[in-house]
Order: sequence, then structure tokens, then C-alpha cells
Amino acid sequence: MILPIIGYGDPVLRKVGEVLSPEHPNLKETIANMYETMYNAYGVGLAAPQVGLALRLFVIDTTPFSDDEELEDKEQKELKGFKRTFINAKMIKEEGEEWSFNEGCLSIPDVREDVYRNPTITIEYCEEDFVMKTEVFDGLIARVIQHEYDHIEGVLFTDKISSLKKRLIQKKLKNILEGKTFQDYRMKFFAKKGR
Repeated sequence: MILPIIGYGDPVLRKVGEVLSPEHPNLKETIANMYETMYNAYGVGLAAPQVGLALRLFVIDTTPFSDDEELEDKEQKELKGFKRTFINAKMIKEEGEEWSFNEGCLSIPDVREDVYRNPTITIEYCEEDFVMKTEVFDGLIARVIQHEYDHIEGVLFTDKISSLKKRLIQKKLKNILEGKTFQDYRMKFFAKKGR
């Protein structure tokens, strides 16, 4: 089922996600709905707060990035078909010299900004079977994970840009808050009149 994506300004996007247990009601269905919602919106990642759930859960599929001609063959192959569910993720390490990439977010449509992040991460998480894993990721996969991980910590990519850039996008953010934006997927806006 395709869920509405929560727009910028909703308090749920600022909550730190709660830890999930294997007994969490309808977890498999929630995960399936999140993938369906993400694909419908042409996203590469989606976190539970973005569908109104303050949970430590996010899904990613970096396949759309694998078509980028500017990437090396090795990275294109890694990105193709990299689909993963992250439950109760905990960032262990972020390493290397920060690099910039133009990021966007399904909860903040029509806003894209350069964000600096570390190239290599070590993260602990469970997949749907709740077996704990610790893995190292780098490049664009690490970046997508960091972006979605921020969501379960109540952090948005716009928090990571300069105050000048924040001022420049203020009007766009206000329009999103009030639902004065158009996109190809369902959204729910916090301050939309008559919602």
C-alpha cells in the first residue's frame, strides 16, 4: 500500500525513532509498504518517520544511481540491486575526508543542496530476521545510509547546510509546510489549511 509521505515541518520528522522488537505489530507489512511508497516516489531511501512512524527503521535501494555514467564501473555494479532494510541501526563510525554531494529528500520536495558527509561508515543493524550485523559501507551507498540514518535521529539534510543557504530556501520550506508544492506522489503537510 502506498503511504503518504510526511512533509517538512511535521514534528514526527524531529523525533528520535523508537527501538523495534521482532513482535512489533505488522512489521513485515510496514516494510513492504515503505518499499512500495519509496518506489512510487522514485526515491532511493525512505525512513519510518517519513511515513509518520517514529521508529528506528529505514529501507534503501540504490539501483537508480547505478545508471550514473560519471561513476566508475565498480561503484555502478555495487549500487545496482543494493536493496536493504535497516532495523534498529546504530552508527559506529564515520571516517575519511568529508565530500560533497547534492542531496534531496522526499519529505522536502524541490529542495536540493550540497551536503558534506564522511565517505566510509561502520553501522550495526538488523535486517528483517532481527539478526544483528556490523558492516562497513562507502561511497554513495554510505551516503544514502547516512541520510536515512539521520531521519531516525530526527535530523534532516537541511540541518547540515550553511545558515546562508537555509535563509535562501526559507520560502520553499514554508511552502512545503503549508502544502503549496506539487509532486508526483502523495504527501501529508503539517500546516496545510483545511487538511
